[in-house]
Amino acid sequence: MGIKVQRKALKFTPDATRVVTRFFNNGDKRTKELILKILEFSDGKVAEELENTLYEFKGRHRNLKKVFKQHCANFQDLLHQMDISYESLTENQKMLIGAYSTMEYSLESAALFNPSMIEDFDQSFLKKGEKRVIISFRATGEGHLSSIVFRKGILDKENNLHIAKVKNHIDLPEVGYKMSYDKQRFVEKMQEINIPQHYISEVMDPLPSHFEYYALKDAVKILLDDADIDSTKKLALHEMTWLVDSYYDLKFNEQSDITERVIFPNSPSESRGIEDARFVRFTDDDGNATIYATYTAYNGHTIIPKLVSTCNFIDFRIMPLHGNAAKNKNFALFPRKIKGKYAMLARIDGYNNYVAFSDRITLWNDPIKIQEPKFAWDLTQIGNCGSPIYTDNGWLILTHGVGPMRRYCIGASLLDLEDPTKVIGRLMEPLISPSKEEREGYVPNVVYSCGGIIHNEDLIIPYAVSDYSSSYATVNLKSLLEELKNSKD
Repeated sequence: MGIKVQRKALKFTPDATRVVTRFFNNGDKRTKELILKILEFSDGKVAEELENTLYEFKGRHRNLKKVFKQHCANFQDLLHQMDISYESLTENQKMLIGAYSTMEYSLESAALFNPSMIEDFDQSFLKKGEKRVIISFRATGEGHLSSIVFRKGILDKENNLHIAKVKNHIDLPEVGYKMSYDKQRFVEKMQEINIPQHYISEVMDPLPSHFEYYALKDAVKILLDDADIDSTKKLALHEMTWLVDSYYDLKFNEQSDITERVIFPNSPSESRGIEDARFVRFTDDDGNATIYATYTAYNGHTIIPKLVSTCNFIDFRIMPLHGNAAKNKNFALFPRKIKGKYAMLARIDGYNNYVAFSDRITLWNDPIKIQEPKFAWDLTQIGNCGSPIYTDNGWLILTHGVGPMRRYCIGASLLDLEDPTKVIGRLMEPLISPSKEEREGYVPNVVYSCGGIIHNEDLIIPYAVSDYSSSYATVNLKSLLEELKNSKD
């Protein structure tokens, strides 16, 4: 293959200093003992211990007092069990209880990988040949818990990437949950994740065609309070609860920098992480642009593909995807409609590449298989490495393939513009394979991307190095397209 890939020297590495606060629950028994001990403190002792804690963590977090109060409020039911009125606690007592119920979590201490790059909305005050970009990463810390973090930079006329300064603080958003649901769609989603029908009927049959958030939560709680409930039913009811919590909105402080914003797991369906977000700038028929991302929500035993939307990287809406194609991982949205329909790349069986079309951006049915493992470097499985990229010659898609020794490589294919189920060309050899210097990491022998862009006649490919760090490479677009057109699938 005569395509030259230029690896760039820039490296994105984990930064253990980037920490957020998390609620820490040490169990009901130990928390009750803790609260009783704090309530034995004099007012002066409470104030002293609180002041010491605030001083020690000064500058590491914004609004730490507010965080402590919120975390104490999580124990209102527990306090009621102890015959203690939450309202009777002083503000300092609430904050000190909250301080003992708070922990720091280092977002990037383990890895910063699987990047996705998109064009920023703001392209002001740039020199000729420059482009401002936003790069998202999968950040992982203790327990391999994943979240989404951002960096901002400028590609210059030689496609060298200049990264803006990363701010010190992390800004957690306000979280709001969807309040009203369509019963039929919700039942269909429960069926898709294999909740037994008799449990679905027991909860859903009494509810109206459009039900409120707390109506389902209350119905589930009544059944969970049954002392004789078996483990299978209990699991099904918990899955209903985390599904209804999967729809939510995020709002960040408008004064925060994008590098200070993190999309952290916020619902039970994401309790074990948010994986591999593929961001894309989607242009609607009226010319308006929206940023979407697809990602995998994982709770330890069930996967749910989810969709993120934003117009400003301040307000985000998160929704699960539905339909018989909304399974497994590797969803990537096309950047515009095709013949009036949304289009999506998918890998619903964990093995082959598919395309699906839909009138609704959250509903995906009847996927069409377009590619299967074919070459020595991708015989284990194939999938996409981000959303398709428009070119005059066709939809350019980056793919990943898994070969011997579970080695991940990045390849490329070209799909027909009007009918992306037709593959125009597919590289026989990978574009990027793990080099000797890139083989070591959390998961060895892996290069992987969640999406690139075109700039200055080059394809820009941000990619992860063995699930630990990230870098990027450039490829001349014209030579790549010529190779693809001459490489029939």
